Amino acid sequence: MRIFQKFLILTAALAGIWYLATGSSLAQGAVKSSHGAWSMVCETPPGASSEQCALMQNVVAQDRSEVGLSVVILRTADGKSEIMRVLAPLGVLLPNGLGLNVDGKDIGRAYFVRCFQDGCYAEVILEGQLLEDLKKGTTATFIVFQTPEEGIGIPVDLSGFSDGYAKIP
Repeated sequence: MRIFQKFLILTAALAGIWYLATGSSLAQGAVKSSHGAWSMVCETPPGASSEQCALMQNVVAQDRSEVGLSVVILRTADGKSEIMRVLAPLGVLLPNGLGLNVDGKDIGRAYFVRCFQDGCYAEVILEGQLLEDLKKGTTATFIVFQTPEEGIGIPVDLSGFSDGYAKIP
């Protein structure tokens, strides 16, 4: 089973927990530092006793300015795992999931776990080969589908990813 697919059940549960804990407002937090193309964004969620930080990048498809993504890397509240959460726009074809290539290497697909008013979320746990590919890679291309045949590739610059990932509190 592909790395990008094997955590579907666990990530669906984590998606609900993380969203309930922080909402989608983390994207509105304060930028604490920059790491290449990535920003460390921190905020104290309502009711939380401490600040939560995430490594983030917002991108738009080069040929389709209405199609953008937010990629968020964060540590779970228990400190045992890191998650990559991708927010895709409403209107994507959900059954096709979210594809990922790193430097031309097909990593696989993640399923969308939930949609809210700001878009649809896909999540995976970052570990093993996927994490290594992201740390060593140059460009990650996320693929969203508007029809079963039409995939839109959205490149995400991986410069600074490894450094920023190491600094996630």
